[in-house]
Amino acid sequence: MFNLIKTVFVNFISDEEGASAIEYALLAAMVAIALVTFVQPINTAITTIFTSIQTALT
Repeated sequence: MFNLIKTVFVNFISDEEGASAIEYALLAAMVAIALVTFVQPINTAITTIFTSIQTALT
């Protein structure tokens, strides 16, 4: 019984497929942080550009 538990544990530790999922999760988290950080300044800049275009057209 102990050998079976040891074998399952060793296989679980040496399995590297889960590492890809963790890497993708970290990448998604970094993208989300970048979006939260930069969306408001970009939104403000785009609003300013469209407002100036609208003012020029009227």
